[in-house]
Amino acid sequence: MMMGVVAKTQTGAPESRLLNRELSWLDTSERVLDLASDLSVPLLGRVKFCSIFSEMLDEFFMVRVAGLMGQAASGLGVRSSDGLTPHQALVAIRERVTGLTARQSRLWRKELRPALHVEGISVLGLEECGAKELEQLAGRYEREIYPVLTPLGVSPGQPFPYISGLSLSLAVLAVDPVTGEERFARVKVPEGLPRFVEVGRQPRLVPLESVIAHFLPSLFPGMEIAERATFRVTRDADFEVSDDADDLLEAVELELRRRRFGDVVRLEVSASASRAMLDRLMAGLDVEADQVYEIEGQLDLADLRQIAAIDRPELKDEPWVPVTQPRLARAKDGTGFFDEIRRSDVLVQQPYESFRTSFEAFVQAAARDPDVIAIKTTVYRTGDDSTLVGALIHCAEQGKQSVCLVELKARFDERRNIEWSREMEQAGVHVVHGFSDLKIHAKMALVVRREGDVLRRYVHIGTGNYNAQTARGYEDVGLFTADEDIAADVADLFNHLTGFGRPQRFRKLLVAPFSMRARLVEEIRRVAAAAKAGETARIRLKLNQLVDPLVIEELYAASQVGVPIEICSRAICMLRPGVAGMSETITVRSVFGRFLEHSRIYSFEAGGTATMFTGSADVMPRNLDHRIEVLVPVENGRARAELNAILDSLFADSSYAWELGAEGKWTRRVAAKDRKPHVHQVTMQRRAQLRARRQTPETRGRKS
Repeated sequence: MMMGVVAKTQTGAPESRLLNRELSWLDTSERVLDLASDLSVPLLGRVKFCSIFSEMLDEFFMVRVAGLMGQAASGLGVRSSDGLTPHQALVAIRERVTGLTARQSRLWRKELRPALHVEGISVLGLEECGAKELEQLAGRYEREIYPVLTPLGVSPGQPFPYISGLSLSLAVLAVDPVTGEERFARVKVPEGLPRFVEVGRQPRLVPLESVIAHFLPSLFPGMEIAERATFRVTRDADFEVSDDADDLLEAVELELRRRRFGDVVRLEVSASASRAMLDRLMAGLDVEADQVYEIEGQLDLADLRQIAAIDRPELKDEPWVPVTQPRLARAKDGTGFFDEIRRSDVLVQQPYESFRTSFEAFVQAAARDPDVIAIKTTVYRTGDDSTLVGALIHCAEQGKQSVCLVELKARFDERRNIEWSREMEQAGVHVVHGFSDLKIHAKMALVVRREGDVLRRYVHIGTGNYNAQTARGYEDVGLFTADEDIAADVADLFNHLTGFGRPQRFRKLLVAPFSMRARLVEEIRRVAAAAKAGETARIRLKLNQLVDPLVIEELYAASQVGVPIEICSRAICMLRPGVAGMSETITVRSVFGRFLEHSRIYSFEAGGTATMFTGSADVMPRNLDHRIEVLVPVENGRARAELNAILDSLFADSSYAWELGAEGKWTRRVAAKDRKPHVHQVTMQRRAQLRARRQTPETRGRKS
């Protein structure tokens, strides 16, 4: 540990060389909440960020908190990299989450809901409804809500009912006025109905749970409702498949069934609930006091997505229509697409450039082209409607070799991937499910095409999932190439994943878990050596998460010999920047906006040479040791210029960027008063539009 470091962590303990991973996750959530509070963001965009905050917190508890609780229960006392025991980390998490959820509740009650009302989108309580509106609600309740409600009482012969994870419920205490007997009951708020019920001529919205609570007497005829409270449980949703599983698909399906009955890790309950009601819930769910979170106001604000989706364009960001990558716009047909890639590498950045006219056009061209004899690809999260799957099926039906590596363990997408697997298998696609102990996270596609007397291979390697829905909201880059060494590496990796054997040394690719960490360390040390020799040296990293202790220590060592290091880590970052004598040349930023920054770009400059990589991998032990990941070197000059332009703009953002301090606190960057604010994502939009206009028939060849 470095001497002379006196800053404190978020828990008040003496700082370590690494920040706490879980608290860094919560820092990410807080930045999302900052955007929900930001008056410069359109109103329905703020509502969307408020919803996203809740979704992130749900996943945090289902995965990270569940894991910590398991460690604490085991009594092993394993400390995290920053020195906290699981129990200490849980205490710190509870303190942070309590503060963040209280802030979110205030934001919804005092800012967002009133602002929506001003714009004619009113979210009401039953007490705010007029007589005609109550009459209308009564009719809708009788027709659409009451038929799907099921009260579940608790008595000596009726045990406490099973409560599914993330479902919203009403806890009810009903009293028999004749005998005085009191019973507890649970009424589940139906998940198949809209969370907000429309009422009135100009639609006004009433939370579904409020409507049910108002009409509870219809479910308990002749009883008096003594108390009602809203509650919600979060269950452990993580699972691991045994390394000894004989049938991976069957093992994953079994674990999915078990997930429904995971241990409760969090109980959220209305702050208005009485002590007696709370005691009943805690006893029935077998939870401790430190797992209970009392919420002022409405629970489960993730459902605000319904309001964020309201068709009010003036309350949202201006619609963005992706452009076609200029070089791909030249391709008149499928053959032209391959001609352009063969000419030189093509880099595409979504959502500024279209996923439909780039990757989807690539696989569709492969499916239609009679000269294509094989297509191989990976699937991690591909969405409900997949052009990729359709192209693979079309290839198989034409007798072409069609291979798909489907990762069944993609968290929360397991069921959908199982369904895609079965559909492709029935169509004749060769479906491979990978390994029980390694996730296939690499995003790569390989097309083999007969061209005269030779076979030529075309490759796409990307940073994002082959998913049309997320491609509209996630920022990602993808490289199309016909480079023979890269294509040979991808072919070798596919053969390793579908067959049997140890992969040999890869020619150009960095592949985890085989060589990626070692190669990244090698690049960092090469830059450090250049700095020691007085040569030009710089490292720039754009990634989602920076966690791996070994790589972090190498970055510290490079900083100590004077290497300027710029890092943009969107989410978790355990590196502590700006500490004298340890990391003073390192800056860490995080950029948010209407699009989720998702691409990974690694740039290492040493002397007169620079090496750049892009791909699927973050710098985390799970990615480097427990996943199949790929980083591809970007060697084409035009593609490298594109990546550098992205990095230049990203690190210049002065509107939606946060900077991490040595003490572990994030501070939002603000542009100097005499300078125009730089918004990275707006810059990328304008740049894409300008480049696209230059390629239209009317403007090509003219000066802009």
